[in-house]
Amino acid sequence: MNWKKTNLLTLGLLCAGLLLACNKGDDAPAASSGLPAGTVSVMDFGAKGDGVTDDTKAFQDALDSFGTKGGTVHAPAGNYLFTGNLNIPAAVTLKGSFESVPAHNGIRDPGLPKPEDDGTAFLVTAGKGNENAAPFITLNTNSTLRGVVLYWPRQDPDLEPDPYPWGVAMRGKNPALLDVEMLNPYNAIDASDNERALVRNISGQPLRRGIYVDGIYDIGRIENVHWNPWWSMTPTLLAWQKANGEAFIFERTDWHYVLNTFCFGYRVGYKFGGSASGVCNGNFLGIGADACHTSVLVENSATMGLLITNGEFVAMDGDDPTMVRVGAGNEGNVNFSNCAFWGPCNQNAIIDGTGAVTFSSCIFMQWDRYRQGRYSVTVNSGSVIITGCNFMTDSPQVSIGPGVSRAVVTGNIVKGSVRISNSAARSVIQDNVGNY
Repeated sequence: MNWKKTNLLTLGLLCAGLLLACNKGDDAPAASSGLPAGTVSVMDFGAKGDGVTDDTKAFQDALDSFGTKGGTVHAPAGNYLFTGNLNIPAAVTLKGSFESVPAHNGIRDPGLPKPEDDGTAFLVTAGKGNENAAPFITLNTNSTLRGVVLYWPRQDPDLEPDPYPWGVAMRGKNPALLDVEMLNPYNAIDASDNERALVRNISGQPLRRGIYVDGIYDIGRIENVHWNPWWSMTPTLLAWQKANGEAFIFERTDWHYVLNTFCFGYRVGYKFGGSASGVCNGNFLGIGADACHTSVLVENSATMGLLITNGEFVAMDGDDPTMVRVGAGNEGNVNFSNCAFWGPCNQNAIIDGTGAVTFSSCIFMQWDRYRQGRYSVTVNSGSVIITGCNFMTDSPQVSIGPGVSRAVVTGNIVKGSVRISNSAARSVIQDNVGNY
């Protein structure tokens, strides 16, 4: 081998590398190199990632570049400003730099980086003032968004929030939203009108609505979604959120599976109801709501029921904080199993409607906060089964009104004396033990 040619070739490659390094700005994301087959970089379509240039067109061009085929669009670490909307085509993935959902600077974590400092951040400005405008990102059949931070920089953490449209809308079959921080959306995720949507590993502080589900005729999945007020807890904004916010909203669903979800500081934690499409049913395991006015609000449910297991619910805010309210319009079945209800509230549950509500192996505590003789569970109508539960506050436990069609209250233990008021014509009240 000719050593002169070898050294010249090495020197040439080194110079080329130095030239590229000099031409690349210190803060600019890297262009694509060494990406897997089927992957393109937004930098190759003109994205700047400088937080100033509108990157909407560059991203959409990259997403559309696959034609009818699928593929992955990579957005390296950077601050991408959007004044418009994105549509992720079928079978296309838009992927950022994060491999798991991140956390960023806020009231709870002042030492962490700002959202624009350490990864792929989308700075969303489209739709300000109009919550009915087009969603920022729309997912379609088999398309995915993952590994990014969505941040609304024009939202003021000290004021009542400005309306914005949904951050992400999920449509088609099997859309997926994975490992995403939605730091401060007004409306976060519209998971309606799709089949088998997957929402997994999401965190943030939605200000008005967290997840909205409706028009689902094939099983949807929501896993490990946590809404915490880590962006702002300033008095004006948090008071507005507690007066208006709804964290999880379920209308027409069919066998929804919800696992390990949480919310803090909303008027309603979990709202179950119906729409023109029908009502909801599903399996809800390990769900929680803290510092809400109403942790669980059931306006209506399907006959096959809401199965709520291993839930933890705390209500302490507003004019009449209550963990569970089942409204007069409920016609279906609502089952709470192995759930805990606590916090300085007026009562743990108020039951109306014509449906059936069951509490089994549950823990009730800290009701009757002003010592007014409030009952933990007040049942005004419908049917109720309360069995194997532990009432841990020395106040009245259960009130069964004359409008109740059937009631079974058995095998419970209570603190102090057993105080169960029963005005139902058809009821079984027995084997409840007090004085521990």
